[in-house]
Amino acid sequence: MEPIAIKKDNEIIDLQTAEAKNIDIDSAKKIHPENTPDALEVIRHSTAHLMAQAIKELYPDARFFVGPVVEEGFYYDFRVNEKIGEEDLKKIEKKMAEIASRKLPIERYEISKKEAIEKFKEDDLKQEVLKNIPSDTVSIYKQGDFEDLCRGPHVPNTKFLKHFKLIRVAGAYLGGDETKEMLTRIYGIAFADKKTLKEYITMLEEAKKRDHRKLGTELELFMFSEEVGAGLPIWLPKGARLRSKLEHLLFKAHRNRGYEPVRGPELLKSELWKKSGHYQNYGENMYFTEIDEQEYGIKPMNCLGHIMVYKSKKRSYRELPLKFFEYGVVHRHEKSGVLHGLLRVREFTQDDAHIYCTPEQIKQNVLEVLEFVDKIMKSFDFSYEMEISTKPEKSIGSNEIWEKATKALKEALDENGLEYGIDEGGGAFYGPKIDIKITDAIGRKWQCGTIQVDFNLPERFELTYIDENNESKQPVMIHRAILGSFERFIAILTEHFGGEFPFFIAPTQIIFIPIAQSHQKYAKELASKLIEIGVDTEIYDRNESLNKRIRTAEKQRVPMIIVLGDKEVEEKSVAVRDRRERIQYNISEDQFFDKIKEKLSEVRF
Repeated sequence: MEPIAIKKDNEIIDLQTAEAKNIDIDSAKKIHPENTPDALEVIRHSTAHLMAQAIKELYPDARFFVGPVVEEGFYYDFRVNEKIGEEDLKKIEKKMAEIASRKLPIERYEISKKEAIEKFKEDDLKQEVLKNIPSDTVSIYKQGDFEDLCRGPHVPNTKFLKHFKLIRVAGAYLGGDETKEMLTRIYGIAFADKKTLKEYITMLEEAKKRDHRKLGTELELFMFSEEVGAGLPIWLPKGARLRSKLEHLLFKAHRNRGYEPVRGPELLKSELWKKSGHYQNYGENMYFTEIDEQEYGIKPMNCLGHIMVYKSKKRSYRELPLKFFEYGVVHRHEKSGVLHGLLRVREFTQDDAHIYCTPEQIKQNVLEVLEFVDKIMKSFDFSYEMEISTKPEKSIGSNEIWEKATKALKEALDENGLEYGIDEGGGAFYGPKIDIKITDAIGRKWQCGTIQVDFNLPERFELTYIDENNESKQPVMIHRAILGSFERFIAILTEHFGGEFPFFIAPTQIIFIPIAQSHQKYAKELASKLIEIGVDTEIYDRNESLNKRIRTAEKQRVPMIIVLGDKEVEEKSVAVRDRRERIQYNISEDQFFDKIKEKLSEVRF
């Protein structure tokens, strides 16, 4: 199989660059056109250029900004005089296929930055790109009549670009800056073979059906309003019931594991945020206000409130580990272009906790959190994987502290045979972390929980405890969220289950359908008994036909529909339609309640 690039010293290099630098290709690892991460990065980068070339041929006035590879494929941002919509994607794809069939060689050449500025002097978007290039030399990739500034790497020929699909059109501010113009952005995907592309397209079609924004509207879970503001969800009664069930289950689970509930304010003086490093390292994501001529920051995280709880009195080693948890409402200034239903919002609630322990207790506590994670993920039929994220460029604390914290996380996983990947530079600014990535019912991966080991904030806030020798020592702070946020997790759950939530968290667990008015009293009696044991129900007693009410109830995707008629009232029984088990049966009222209690006891975090 013909290679498309090589990998040398952990760097992916295209064949032309390797030749220009006199790199021995035979001694390097060859990258072939397969569905490996390295190969897909090269293929998708090149397919982005193929798309740009097709757009340029169809819309000659188009000018291009950047076209990177991203986790879900690739995109290109560009300006064009015509409005491009979803209906135009097929036309662009067709042109891409035609260009690929020309088998154009993809050539790389370098010029000085000064020459590039002159070369693209009529192109303001290229000038914007050049502003962000620090080196004195720039590289350009050319295929046929199309060329663009690019670092690469690329495949050697367009003949390798056969299996792609354009996904959607969006708007994107130039450079992500909301004060600048809105460009057109087209997202696409590419693979090395037709079969994988087809499987991915099938998954996308299924994802559209499961879109939490669509189901959230249909099932009346939540809403957004322009009057209220972008990225600020409003929970409707059914959505609030679902959320409340999650909160109650987690509250019990936390208490059973020795966590104490606490509550911090949503506003804290900016001096505290400066002391913690948030102001300098995270300030652009925060909201600030002024009270009595003093600046306050609206919290983007809950850690400072929990630090104040720890500092509220002297602590002894006998108290450690000390565990605080809070369903903390936080606000983060997300750019409007990245807001996406409940998955990316400006206000959300974290299932946040902070564990204060001795350095010797890190391993034990990390493993206890991982056991908690495992219990919750298995309850929702999620598989998951873990990744350790290391020190980012923007960080606080010494290298020694970072190495100590990172080593503690690795040892906890290594000594228990737990597999994990490494995300170099992906840590929080105050410490390394373990990220929990779950896989849903249709194979998509989602970032959810996180465990972060922090030596920095305890040092900055002078946290101490008295050890067994009556000496003052500094505790370690473990930041921990399992769901991540209720908003994001509920969005993922909605799509994972396609709106058919398991009984224990379903917003409406049972819908009663009394056949006639004379059966309504029995329905209300049953509903009243069920609310006593924490089961939410609705009664469909509208003046509509029985079949219509059953159809309407089925659209709500509730776990159980119960039809009540003369026989059920007389015998004190229920006729059950079980949506999850796809069966119908008739049982006595006592048997029914035993079954419901059994369902409720099936899940304990």
